[in-house]
Amino acid sequence: MKHTIVGVDIAKNVMQVHWVDADSGEIVNKPIKRAVFLEYFVNRPPCLVGMESCGGSQHWARRLIEMGHQVKLMPAKFVKAFVTGNKNDAADARAIWMATQMPSKEVAVKTEAQQAVLALHRMRQQLVKFRTMQINSLRGLLTEYGEVMGTGRAALDRAIAGVLERLSGRLPAILIDTLREQWNGLEALDQQIAQIERRLQAWMKQDDASKAIAAIPGVGLLSATAAVATMGHAKSFRSGREFAAWLGLVPGQTGSGGKVELLGISKRGDRYLRTLLIHGARSVIFHAKDAGAWLEQLKKRRPLNVVVVALANKMARTIWAMLAHQRPYQKDYGSVPPAPAR
Repeated sequence: MKHTIVGVDIAKNVMQVHWVDADSGEIVNKPIKRAVFLEYFVNRPPCLVGMESCGGSQHWARRLIEMGHQVKLMPAKFVKAFVTGNKNDAADARAIWMATQMPSKEVAVKTEAQQAVLALHRMRQQLVKFRTMQINSLRGLLTEYGEVMGTGRAALDRAIAGVLERLSGRLPAILIDTLREQWNGLEALDQQIAQIERRLQAWMKQDDASKAIAAIPGVGLLSATAAVATMGHAKSFRSGREFAAWLGLVPGQTGSGGKVELLGISKRGDRYLRTLLIHGARSVIFHAKDAGAWLEQLKKRRPLNVVVVALANKMARTIWAMLAHQRPYQKDYGSVPPAPAR
């Protein structure tokens, strides 16, 4: 059965829908208030609903799927190519309707549990950012008084007590007390970050997929939980290479006249997970005692950063293979073939 295609531009209060009636050819482009949005679809025959992947799209996608509709979530960059004329809700809904009919890589609809894990990752990432900003702010303020400290948290903790002691005789007490409070506030951020990591650890103990891929060298707590939650369903990707390309870990290309030149990695996918895998690969290269013959040979032929990305690419492919085929990790081969059916 061919489903009616409906483009939906979601918003906080008013949704815009665009679709074409198959019988009359009537073009429908109308706003619907948030409170009655689901009522609009509840009595309709199954539709293919296209939406941009943005804030709130995962929630509406889950609710529409529960009603029996199909949902196609698309990156905003893909939809943008179909916007014509001035940008407004009606034009966006029409562009989404057009984009839904084009072949493209869909954004996976995640379960509430998977999205909860991603929410923990986003909050941890924000706290780490706050902590870094606080450290840099303290170093910058103290530089104004001739006190220069090394970069990093460890250098700050070693030096700041003595710095504040030296400056206490020159600067007002209100400033010294505030600087000390800001420094002590870093410990509160440390505790919040550690608490989130403990909660992620507890979730990973209950999730077989995360535990399995955590056996891959370079894949730790953050990479394992983020990969499972971000991927959604592994088989929504046709291959490990497609998953690696979705993360932006494959080279871009340019050229003409039949000659193709490889560029740096595309960086077109999920930046957070890509960064975790690259950091994990770098850790393996610097700290692993036996990184494997393939990696040792590659290190002799290519620059370090190229080797790091190549290993991150291999890690992404291994993650996909293990989750898609439910295979355990094995050092020599990456995964073990499934047992023959009886």
